[in-house]
Amino acid sequence: MSVIADLHIHSKYSRATSEKMDISTITHYAHIKGLNLLGTGDFTHPLWMRELKNSLVEVADTGLYSLKEASQTSVYFMLTTEVSIIFTFEGKVRKIHNLILAPSIEVAEQINDVLKTQGDLSADGRPTFGMSAPELVEKIIAVSDDNLVIPAHAWTPWFSLFGSINGFDSLEDCYQDMTKKIFALETGLSSDPPMNWRLSALDKYCLVSNSDSHSPYPYRIGREANVFEFKELSYKKIIESIRSKDSETFKFTIETDPAYGKYHWTGHRNCNVSMSPEESRRLAGKCPVCHRSLTRGVEERVEDLADRPPKFKPDGAIGYVHLLPLQEIIGTVLGTENLSTSAVWTAYNALTSRFGDEYRVLLDVPQKELEKATEPRIAEAIINVREDRVKVIPGYDGVYGKMVLKGTGETEDRGKAYHKDEGSSREQTSLERFM
Repeated sequence: MSVIADLHIHSKYSRATSEKMDISTITHYAHIKGLNLLGTGDFTHPLWMRELKNSLVEVADTGLYSLKEASQTSVYFMLTTEVSIIFTFEGKVRKIHNLILAPSIEVAEQINDVLKTQGDLSADGRPTFGMSAPELVEKIIAVSDDNLVIPAHAWTPWFSLFGSINGFDSLEDCYQDMTKKIFALETGLSSDPPMNWRLSALDKYCLVSNSDSHSPYPYRIGREANVFEFKELSYKKIIESIRSKDSETFKFTIETDPAYGKYHWTGHRNCNVSMSPEESRRLAGKCPVCHRSLTRGVEERVEDLADRPPKFKPDGAIGYVHLLPLQEIIGTVLGTENLSTSAVWTAYNALTSRFGDEYRVLLDVPQKELEKATEPRIAEAIINVREDRVKVIPGYDGVYGKMVLKGTGETEDRGKAYHKDEGSSREQTSLERFM
């Protein structure tokens, strides 16, 4: 069974999240995207947990859930949440986001019983606690050893393990004696596996990729994901695959080009300034417009900590593919930054309805077949993305990167705002190609 999983999303109860992030809408768009496993997100929020309990039913003692009213199971759910912790280490305030996976609603409720003693769970879908990283892991694992804690979007400047503003230089400094209970880290949109492979200290950790979506639409949900292959699907099989970094069952991750991420390059959004690590170092990290410190991007942060050259690939590394959301591709071809226009949706629906789902369009369908369902220039752009032959103006300081097509007159020099976040039966060929 092929499993495409996005394990980090949010509900409508998280700050700056679309009101349409409810279970039925999420399920609808997950099916169109081609996802068949989703994290619930936000199980710590009491109202969202109530909705989960009313909407979901466990599937045959697997530790996974599906919609109660579904005529057949096409999208499974795993209990997940993200929590923010703020604490002081070596005289500096640290702010770290952590993804938590749990094997059942019952265990998730036990986690909530522990965490509600640390803060108000109803304040936000992603609650904040004043405890250290090792304290958090110890409390979560004490509830059940089947729980998994993963450093979320590990490289973004704010709120992350290696963040340039509030993070650490090593995983061991962050999680201390509980490092032994950390088995994976989430790369985030602004980094990809090759960037993480440059740190030898990360070789033993499994790299996972998720969307961290605040919107149900296909240009957000599933923009990054994990591809597994199992004879039988269950929570425990997924967790063991991640813990053991098993390339027999964990086939590859789906990654956006890291330049697409909002924090890939160093820069200043308000000054419309972005730059490579080399330029930033030449300017001593100061903005040439306002002369304040720049927001250091992920690429520069990786350069700070790397002990290997670019393009190094460690033994046993799980593979990856670069993709961009289909609506991003269509919008770029049509010359619109609004991905919700009728023209974009019409072209999108024509492709996904003909070929089954978005991932199949992006990974499998030959160009000649694509051209039967859409404009030749859209078909060509899809193939160029599939073959990693597109350029992306790097994102920076909260601004998404922008895909560039030949003949648009764009340059790769500086990134500008691309668009605002609105809320901030699969064929074997796609797997065979990237295994």
